[in-house]
Amino acid sequence: MEESEANASATNPKTTQELAVEGQKHLEETIQSAFQILSSMNDELCNPLLWPTDSSAAGNGHSSLPNGVVVHSDSSSSENTNTQNHGDSSGAGGALEEARFRYKNSVTALRAVLAAIPDSHKEASETGSPADETEVEKLEEQASNLRKELVKKNAYIKVLIDQLRDLITDISTWQSPCSV
Repeated sequence: MEESEANASATNPKTTQELAVEGQKHLEETIQSAFQILSSMNDELCNPLLWPTDSSAAGNGHSSLPNGVVVHSDSSSSENTNTQNHGDSSGAGGALEEARFRYKNSVTALRAVLAAIPDSHKEASETGSPADETEVEKLEEQASNLRKELVKKNAYIKVLIDQLRDLITDISTWQSPCSV
């Protein structure tokens, strides 16, 4: 399915906005997959039945954990638990491997989208329509007018600040004691 999307994007260039939406989707998938990896690792680390046991402990149905806890199990109950937890015969690492596979695919798709963004900018600049150019010219003219207005207002503010200084100087002079 991702290959068909990649082929469609090669023949039909996407806008930067479309690429951003697609990139966000892939980023969310990547985060979900990373969370699934952590969750699967946590499940495997927290479930002693999924840990490998040594052959001497497996023979008597008891396995001893590193912290001294002894787990009692018979082969039928551990098989039932294993199939209930994973739902297939892929073993303890099945969910983890599936999450890693999904993570790798989503990261690859995300990288492809990120690589396509500069190309979309190039295509947009090469295929600029006259309407876009007219709008750009209007915006540049408006920016120029705003700069001119800013220069005028800055000059007016400077005059007001100078007048305020003179006023403060006059008030200071009036309030000083007269030496007659």
